Amino acid sequence: MVKLTIVGRVSDGLPLAQGPRYTIEENNNFLFYKQQAEFILKEISKGALAHSKMTIHIDHHCFNHLVDNGIIFITLCDSSYPRKLAFHYLQDLQKEFEKFDNRLIEKITRPYSFVKFDSIIGNIRRQYIDTRTQANLSKLNANRKQDVDIVTKHISEILERRQNAGNCPEVDTYHNNCRSCCCSFMG
Repeated sequence: MVKLTIVGRVSDGLPLAQGPRYTIEENNNFLFYKQQAEFILKEISKGALAHSKMTIHIDHHCFNHLVDNGIIFITLCDSSYPRKLAFHYLQDLQKEFEKFDNRLIEKITRPYSFVKFDSIIGNIRRQYIDTRTQANLSKLNANRKQDVDIVTKHISEILERRQNAGNCPEVDTYHNNCRSCCCSFMG
């Protein structure tokens, strides 16, 4: 299930939209996952994650992201959710986002202030809730070679590489949060 979606700008790492609140917000870890998504957004904007399609594992979830035309589409899903469907979801978001004027997007200066796109995210998300619908099964069975160009990493690899690049207090905070969250799932 798609639990969190963030759309951001590559040039400055600004999160533009996040869609409606999902059930994950009932969980105490929502803020943690949102921070991790924002961290990934910043890493992409700094050029540290150069792949246009990537899956990043964290706990029992996956962040999938798609970068296109200077915009980043990130979604958090259960690890059991089909990766192919997650990327179809991101591609559908990207197609809808293309309909907006780039000048409007460039003028946005505050995080999460592109509220026009929040409802679009919610509408598209509804189409991907049930993986067993005929439309979603067709997407899963079509074009099987599509997954080949998607890089997969674990969030700890990204955090460790960032931390090794230099003292970065925000990474230390994320790393400690990640460690405590992972321990809570394991213990």
